[in-house]
Amino acid sequence: MVLYTSPFPNSFLSVLHSFSWGLIFPCYWLADRLVGSFVPTTYEKRQRADDPCYFHALCIIITTPIYLALLVASLPFALIGFLLWSPLQSARRPYIYSRLKDKNHANGATLLTEWKAAGSGKSFCFGSANVCLLPDSLARFNNVFNTQARAKEIGRRIRNGASRPQIKIYIDSPTNTSISAASFSSLVSPQAGDNRTVNAGIKRTTSMEYKGDNCGSNNGEENREDKGGSGEPHEGEENTCIVRINGEENGHMSDTETDTVNGQARASGPAEPSLEGDAEISKTPNHKQKEGDSGSLDSCSASQESLVKVRVGDGTVDQSTVNNKLLYKASIMKKTSVRKKKHTDETFDHEISAFFPANLDFLCLQEVFDKRAAEKLKEQLHHYFEYIVYDVGVYSCHGCCSFKFVNSGLLFASRYPVMDAAYHCYPNGRGMDSLASKGALFLKVQVGSTPQDQRIVGYISCTHLQAIAGDTTVRCEQLDMLQDWLSEFRKSTSSSSTANPEELVAFDVLCGDLNFDNCSSDDKLEQQHSLFTHYKDPCRAGPGEDKPWAIGTLLDPEGLYDEEVCTPDNLQKVLESEEGRKGYLVYPTSKNHGSSQKGRKASLKGNGRRIDYMLYTEEGLYLEWKVEVEEYSFITQLAGLTDHLPVAMRLMVSTGEDDP
Repeated sequence: MVLYTSPFPNSFLSVLHSFSWGLIFPCYWLADRLVGSFVPTTYEKRQRADDPCYFHALCIIITTPIYLALLVASLPFALIGFLLWSPLQSARRPYIYSRLKDKNHANGATLLTEWKAAGSGKSFCFGSANVCLLPDSLARFNNVFNTQARAKEIGRRIRNGASRPQIKIYIDSPTNTSISAASFSSLVSPQAGDNRTVNAGIKRTTSMEYKGDNCGSNNGEENREDKGGSGEPHEGEENTCIVRINGEENGHMSDTETDTVNGQARASGPAEPSLEGDAEISKTPNHKQKEGDSGSLDSCSASQESLVKVRVGDGTVDQSTVNNKLLYKASIMKKTSVRKKKHTDETFDHEISAFFPANLDFLCLQEVFDKRAAEKLKEQLHHYFEYIVYDVGVYSCHGCCSFKFVNSGLLFASRYPVMDAAYHCYPNGRGMDSLASKGALFLKVQVGSTPQDQRIVGYISCTHLQAIAGDTTVRCEQLDMLQDWLSEFRKSTSSSSTANPEELVAFDVLCGDLNFDNCSSDDKLEQQHSLFTHYKDPCRAGPGEDKPWAIGTLLDPEGLYDEEVCTPDNLQKVLESEEGRKGYLVYPTSKNHGSSQKGRKASLKGNGRRIDYMLYTEEGLYLEWKVEVEEYSFITQLAGLTDHLPVAMRLMVSTGEDDP
């Protein structure tokens, strides 16, 4: 299948489309600004409350007549542009496939060789998030604003979180089996010129080379130098550091160990980043937002200068080498993170994390409706992901029953090559949802090959269902269509037979914003849909019941800018407590409770409305392989940028000792 790298089949149609949109855009922009000026967010309301001169009100009085006059003047041009734009959509392709052009930064082909090196199998990490990148005037109804700046910041945070080292801290104790969420102050090594070793209670079990902001876009010469040295990870090994802390029976470090660790942390000082062996401690308090902080909406960048590049090894660190390299910070799980290792009721790790998972392989986003924001987001994501599919959907009356003003809002990013892609539009959208071409995006990716040169592939599907409350029948119909399209896509893209398999399927994952939860009494039909007999939900105990550790992914919009939750660390801490969740998550609806969530302390069912899903199936995969969840995360790194919590899932594909 040919992947579409441009929206139109020839340059003439592309130029004509650009011209028509150029006529429409001034009217669109003026209308967006005019409406947006009358829909303030809670963040803006708080700022204006401190304005004794009512400066903003005065600005509105002055600018509104100007906007109206310019809007009226631009309407004739917009009408001409619309008459050109609308028929062109019948020739428009359903998506745009973008591949990183800089071959020096490309890494997809290298990743394909990792499967052979892995031998007994490999893990893959999937992420999903609703980022609410609507036109600014519409986004304000969800209490978020400045869509263009948010798109850029969202892209920065995702790639900075995904490109950090994968660090797991275990506490060895007879009674404590949790993964320590200790701050990385526990891993601080001596300053330059100090030859003291790291606390003896901390044992490094593997070496790690952090490849920087983008494992595929780091400095080429640095890569060649790093790979040339002995003792580095072999090709195919994951960028992982496991640290074991030998504690007392209660699972805590001894007083001597604690004093040593704290002393080393204080020695690093706030003035400059620590380059000592393992990592650097973030100096910004969790409850404050400062310029350049990744948790700050006003930050113009989650700057690379605020990060420190480190190497973990059993030997000493060559400070002269480290100082000559770009500084990065290894992102750390905080003390309060809720992450369990081999919980008595689970066979996999689960956590509330302030960061996107390290080594994120695939990312599915919803509500990337604004085309300019999509371009900004794509540019940021390309620093980490080599392959991106965006601007997915149809416009005008082409392909669907009703007129579509915006696309589907779906975006897919991958570190692995995309082989095939297909999009289908739901024809039964109602109300405001009918104005968007909501649908499903299906992708086939190649993740490796066997020694016999059989391709190893995976299937990923991303969707966004009807949002209006009470439209249960519509969502169930869309789930039916989704299953049919999934089956059709698998059949149409398969080049294998049972007798002579040319391809081995490693995984089949479905994710997206399904707009129903597993606990609301109003969503019983969706909860019992046959989709959940074919696909497994790691958070689901059964229809109408989530597992105790699962939390909601829909935030209360009114509280997005409260100091308690406006940074990733603060939001993480709040969501770890039951009282915090009651104050800042939207809870399942029932006949006995109203819709107001803010500050409610009454007993509520579940831990919030979980409407963002990560599902996987074992059906249709290579029979001799086993797929199981390795870890599941609820992510707070986009705090203040969207009203949804991203989710992530890491799957382990086990092949046994020998490749088939």
